[in-house]
Amino acid sequence: MSELTNIKSPRVKAARRLTKRAFRDRDRAFLAEGPQAVREALALDGVTVELFATAEAELRHPELVTTAKLAGVPVFRASGEVMAELAQTVTPQGLLAVCRFVHVPLEQAVAADARLVAILAHVRDPGNAGTVLRTADAAGADAVVFTDASVDPYNGKCVRASAGSIFHLPLVTGVPVGKAVQDLKGRGFRVLAADGTGRRTLDEVALEAPVAWLFGNEAWGLPAELLALADEVVRVPIYGRAESLNLATAAAVCLYASARVHRQK
Repeated sequence: MSELTNIKSPRVKAARRLTKRAFRDRDRAFLAEGPQAVREALALDGVTVELFATAEAELRHPELVTTAKLAGVPVFRASGEVMAELAQTVTPQGLLAVCRFVHVPLEQAVAADARLVAILAHVRDPGNAGTVLRTADAAGADAVVFTDASVDPYNGKCVRASAGSIFHLPLVTGVPVGKAVQDLKGRGFRVLAADGTGRRTLDEVALEAPVAWLFGNEAWGLPAELLALADEVVRVPIYGRAESLNLATAAAVCLYASARVHRQK
């Protein structure tokens, strides 16, 4: 296999431009970096467009290169300089896949038997958003909705923070908060807004019904107009002296509280 060594080659430049949202949206493609993300991308038919791998990474992860080739995915050996140009991390792991968008429409994402959904409203930090996506996956959520005012889930930092979970559960993007809430209520979901202004705590609310958790911005939470959309505003109890929890931690507590109740039924 010949090695790509020129960072200005058309193939490298085409992949590199996917670090910018405008090009991602135009090409409907994004970058998945590292062996974990590549492994999960290859597990889905037709998602991986091409794979870049350094010679060292090929030796460390021959099964991923073989899987890609067997699936008909073009594999390109990249020099360290080329990989450094493509990767968005300080220390690249030597594997990077170009992937097709994986999100689906809201009406397709939520199955008839779904019981747990996470809605991200005005969440701007890609690391937080990716962590919430990963947590929702771990908690067994049925879908995650990135509303139109939230960060792009295909942002490189968000994809990395999801640790492959972006490929695991139905993902919805670009939906207005009101539409998402209305749709889920119409499907029998109880919409709970996680916010420190809640009258009742997580310990005091019933979680047996299908629940859609609404999570807000890292700095200012949920504005009044979004809180008004929820069936109830719920706060995570603080037993110690901490002023609050960060978004990702609060989301983990809420999602796992629902998951535990649902699995006891």
